[in-house]
Amino acid sequence: MNISKCALTSSYRHYFPYISNVRVPFLDLNAVHSPIRNQLEEVFSNVLDESYFVYGKDVTEFEISFAGKHGMAQCLAVGNCTDALNICLKMLGIGAGDEVIVPAMTWITDAEVVSNLGAAPVFVDVDADTYTLDIDKVKAAITPKTKAIIPVHLFGQMVDMKLLMELARSHDIKVIEDCAQSHFAEQSSEKAGSIGHAAVFSFYPTKNLGALGDAGAILTNDKDLYNDCRKLANHGAPDKHGHEFPGMNSRMDTLQAAILNLKLQYIDKWNEERRGLAKIYSNELSDLSAIQLPKTAGSNTHVFHVYNILIEYRDDLKQFLKEEGIQTQIHYPKALPFTQAYAHLDHDASDFPNSYRMQEEGLSLPLFPGMTLEQQSYVIEKIRSFFQK
Repeated sequence: MNISKCALTSSYRHYFPYISNVRVPFLDLNAVHSPIRNQLEEVFSNVLDESYFVYGKDVTEFEISFAGKHGMAQCLAVGNCTDALNICLKMLGIGAGDEVIVPAMTWITDAEVVSNLGAAPVFVDVDADTYTLDIDKVKAAITPKTKAIIPVHLFGQMVDMKLLMELARSHDIKVIEDCAQSHFAEQSSEKAGSIGHAAVFSFYPTKNLGALGDAGAILTNDKDLYNDCRKLANHGAPDKHGHEFPGMNSRMDTLQAAILNLKLQYIDKWNEERRGLAKIYSNELSDLSAIQLPKTAGSNTHVFHVYNILIEYRDDLKQFLKEEGIQTQIHYPKALPFTQAYAHLDHDASDFPNSYRMQEEGLSLPLFPGMTLEQQSYVIEKIRSFFQK
């Protein structure tokens, strides 16, 4: 594959570093967009003709459609997922002196928003098989200061929400689902984002449902919370000038909403394609005992935002695949308690053994809609040849 076809613009270099002679990119957004290019261009043209670039009708249409597809009452479209979580937690009253339970293995947003509100993130290890919050460890971490829990549906698989909600209700704790990597994943036929008190979503271009820039959303059935969040995101006002308190500016651009409205028509197909590719990986690599493959909990429908394996010789395999023209990624190089941002908490590997193992052994393989069987066969062939050597 020609490198020019790999969608590796400078905007994504910190996520997908350049490799010469790439044969299989980690993600090829052109493969996703090419089949709908004409429709995308029509969307651009319509938004340009309408020239209503902020709070256009497409934003309202997206909010209604996205909420409806989840069976939820309210959706608030905002600038990005970090804003969504910040707005949601703030309007739930999270602040100084409070504790919020956060997975040790996740993206920094889930902890930094808590910290920036003056509250304390309390890290909990993830399950060894699903990579999502270990509910028993959540139970042990609850104190009288615990005001919220952020279950992250990591890599496209949901936390055990039935157990978590039972635990949260018994302690009067709010649950905000982080669905940035789990668009339309399901658990016992309930969609990610439809179970907690609220949910936040990212539509960063690399997500299963991605915009063409930053965008995010909040879902909730709590009308009061929704109204409060909408006001905060709009300079503390329910309209243009009725400022009730100091707020902020976080809104989804009309163009991004229009793109997402189009892509909502394809997300189920794309997620099914991801599941099919994941099944091939699992079938073809299952006899390699040195690799721990992703596991799906019995009641879950995984959407495989990431196909993450664990292997003791992770760095060697990554380098070998790079030399063969295959891009891979490490999600994430440091579990949050071991980053410089939270080094002051003085945690060590024994506090979060599963998260620590993931940072040391986790490797994400290429997987995206539009990935060809030839590309995937090449990845599988090279992984197998690594072990033969």
